[in-house]
Amino acid sequence: MGLSSQLKQLVDKDEVMDHQADFAESLDVVQDRINQLKAIFPDVFSDGKVNFERLKAALGDELTQTNECYELSWAGKGDARREVQKRTTATLRPDTENSVNWDATQNLYIEGENLEVLRTLQKAYFGKVKMIYIDPPYNTGNDSFVYPDDYSETLKEYQARTGETDEAGFLNKQNLWKKNSKENGQFHSAWLSMMYPRLFLARNLLREDGVIFVSIDDNEAADLKLLMDEIFGEENFVSQFCWQKIHSTKNDAKYVSTNHEYIFMYSKSITCLEVKLLPRTAAMNERYQNLDNDPRGPWASSDLVANEERREGYYEVINPATGAAFNVPSGKHWAYSQANMSQLINESRVWFGRSGDAFPRLKRFLSDVQQGKKVDSLWVSDEVGHNQEAKREIRELLDAPIFDTPKPVKLIKQMLRISSDKDDLILDFFAGSSSTAHSVIELNEEDGGSRQFICVQMPEILEESSEAYRAGYRTIPDIGRTRIKKVIEKVEGKRLADSRQASLPGAEDGPKQALGFNALKLTPSNFKEWRTDINSEEDLLAQLEYHIDSTKPDSEVRCMVYELLLKMALPITTPVKCYEIKSRAKSNHIYIATPENAKSIAIFFDDISEEITEYILREAPAKVICLSKSFADSQALTNFDFQMQGANIALDIL
Repeated sequence: MGLSSQLKQLVDKDEVMDHQADFAESLDVVQDRINQLKAIFPDVFSDGKVNFERLKAALGDELTQTNECYELSWAGKGDARREVQKRTTATLRPDTENSVNWDATQNLYIEGENLEVLRTLQKAYFGKVKMIYIDPPYNTGNDSFVYPDDYSETLKEYQARTGETDEAGFLNKQNLWKKNSKENGQFHSAWLSMMYPRLFLARNLLREDGVIFVSIDDNEAADLKLLMDEIFGEENFVSQFCWQKIHSTKNDAKYVSTNHEYIFMYSKSITCLEVKLLPRTAAMNERYQNLDNDPRGPWASSDLVANEERREGYYEVINPATGAAFNVPSGKHWAYSQANMSQLINESRVWFGRSGDAFPRLKRFLSDVQQGKKVDSLWVSDEVGHNQEAKREIRELLDAPIFDTPKPVKLIKQMLRISSDKDDLILDFFAGSSSTAHSVIELNEEDGGSRQFICVQMPEILEESSEAYRAGYRTIPDIGRTRIKKVIEKVEGKRLADSRQASLPGAEDGPKQALGFNALKLTPSNFKEWRTDINSEEDLLAQLEYHIDSTKPDSEVRCMVYELLLKMALPITTPVKCYEIKSRAKSNHIYIATPENAKSIAIFFDDISEEITEYILREAPAKVICLSKSFADSQALTNFDFQMQGANIALDIL
């Protein structure tokens, strides 16, 4: 009897199909939402399905009884919602040639279409991101973005719609980057359809206390607000910051000199939100002095008198040093009761002037005031930078003005300061010139943080007439990766210079972030796809025969290991070590992944041997993953399975 026949006896058909499909594909968003509903309303489920009559009863008066309701609607919204439900078998392939210090850092730079990348990240990074910042296309009529998102469209269908061709017979994703002209009858709809699934999947990646910032201008600000209200919930709206992007008036403007853009801020859950204070400025602290050499430090004086007459607030205040008496004028009262005022005087918290005869004022010590300031909704260029400053930053790093619309580092650092802690994960899936990565690295150097970034950028090809192309760049990711490398070089240079000053008084050697990033590219899976349309025993048998070797012919071992990490819901930066196992005259390899705060996972693709089995039993990982072709016959597989069960080690066969 063949191996596939034995496998057929070992497993139930439906169980195999469900397990293989679920393991190979990205997160099932629909099932995840059903699970959330089941956790809240377990009583509305019957035989695993939602009983809508029970759900209606459970919701009571909160159920809308009419088809007319307040909502954002556009042509193609149904298709955009269906995009959310799609799953992918795609993976991320390590690009070590374009990486810096692969094993030393958890920073990621991913080249690939961002919707597919977001799907790919769903399992491994679900609920792990603290802050998202994106600077998407503004839909001005001159920018480009991906639409539609149907990447399985066939050549015949594509040719019928556009007249363009693709060698493989499928939609060329690069050709999807088209200008969304204002003459397009669905100008706003196309943009909303592009944004909806990306924002929805991005929300899944946020922690409960996470936040998202989105830059936009007047072209789509109104639509974006309604869209984010729908996806994040209008109760989770935090602010619509107004950023002064230009610091001078443009007199050649057609009607009005538009000097600002917007940044929307939403929380994942407003009840978990913490908006951090910004550092106090020198100007805020200048008014605090120490005129009487008080050991409690600098202070500023404030009024002790309040408006309106109050009987209990009318009494004489005596300076104990001079005997001078003071009282409030008509129509006023002391802000403190007589007893509390006496206590303040005894604690030297009342200032009577240098000569002791000035009207008393309260001393407020700098050490007692809030050590920071609330963020304003108006962000002026003097504090957070402007467009020209952002362009200068690019030019100084890359020696050419090669990017038209970067954001200044100070602007993104402002967002990081009010929303992130020093070890948080930051995501930008419209990475552009990598301003976000630059900002994360720079802020880490300033405050000793170890924030990590994930930057995602479509491999958009540059125009041959562009400054960037003439400077030697061919795609936007070329610019983004180079900028990060230049920032790292700059930081390393500063560290070296600082180390030479380490002997000077006041010099400190605090913790340093790990510099570098792991470059990755979106690619098809290394494994054969499991069909889910099997309806007969014969089809199942054929599928099992096909999957005796479940790897594709061009698969690389290292790429397969990292794909398995993602599909086991583990970060792609999970430490992995390769061990050589000598088996007679042959060398085999086993890969040990060590997730944070969890037992290890063993992965091997070679033929099973006694030495491999002994090594696994000795290391006692939580799980073993291997290929069905690693076993010579069904008996070898059965024996190995029994050994793993006896050692309480889970086994996944691919």
